Formats: sequence, structure tokens, C-alpha cells
Amino acid sequence: MPEANFAYGYMDSPIGQLLLAGDQDGLHRIGFASEDWTHQPPADWRRDDAIVAEPAAQLLAYFSGELTTFDLTLKFTGTAFQNTVWSTLQDIPYGETTSYGALAGRINKPKACRAVGAANGANPLPIVVPCHRVIGANGSLTGFGGGIDTKRYLLDHEQNVRRNMAT
Repeated sequence: MPEANFAYGYMDSPIGQLLLAGDQDGLHRIGFASEDWTHQPPADWRRDDAIVAEPAAQLLAYFSGELTTFDLTLKFTGTAFQNTVWSTLQDIPYGETTSYGALAGRINKPKACRAVGAANGANPLPIVVPCHRVIGANGSLTGFGGGIDTKRYLLDHEQNVRRNMAT
């Protein structure tokens, strides 16, 4: 995955500090504080809060309940299969969940549940590309790069915002 010369910045959020990285072509990565690489970005990355200002503003609006759909230029650098999964994740409505099996069906690979799970786990843009909305077929919360507590927080947050919007 070519990531040389990215600009990055940090933002505080209700789920901890996030690292945002990208370039003039768009946002490429979001990292959680629990991930080692976010504390020591690659040496060829440079700190530039301006290049990640808009993604940070939209994430803050998301966390405050004012934004339910992101409008950012995203850049995926995965395999064709991963890119398909990541693109399809963006079709899961705000505040709703789906299973790995259902997601595999959406991309016409109904037997590829595990591969979908692996692609989901490799999502470089969590929250914005809502991999947290994918849960086990039995409704259980399964792995998440930011941890299960973070996944639970994001799902509860979206449910609360949807409830408040309906009243």
C-alpha cells in the first residue's frame, strides 16, 4: 500500500485521539489511539493539520450528532476485493447494522463471509467507511480495530442520534 509522503494530523474524539492521514487526493487513513502506528507515523509522513481539517470537522460533526453522511474524498489502496467491500460498506444506512454474510451477498460472493470479514478488518477509513455497522449473524459484536467498546459506542451513538431525529 503506497503511503509515502502523507500528511497527517490528530483530533480528539469521544473514543480517543484519532490520527487522520491523506494527501491532496483525499483521505487515506484513520487510526485509533489503540493502534501502535498512530503514535509514531512513518518517517516520510509530515504533520499538516490543514490537509486533514475538513475530515476532522466532519468527524466532530458526526460525534456531535449533526452529521449522518460524510462528504469527503476517500482514497482506497487495497485489492480489488477489499475496495469492493469498502465501497459497499458505505451503503449501510446510518444507525443500522448488517452481518458479514449479508455483506458478502451484497457483493455477489455469498460464500465469502470470512474474506469479507478480513477486508472489513483491513478497512483503512473506519467510522467514515462504517465497518462498525457489520456485526455477527447472531447479533454479536465482533472484532473491530478500535476495540469492541469503541464499536459499541459508535453503534449506540448512531442509534441515539436516530432516535432523537425521529422525535
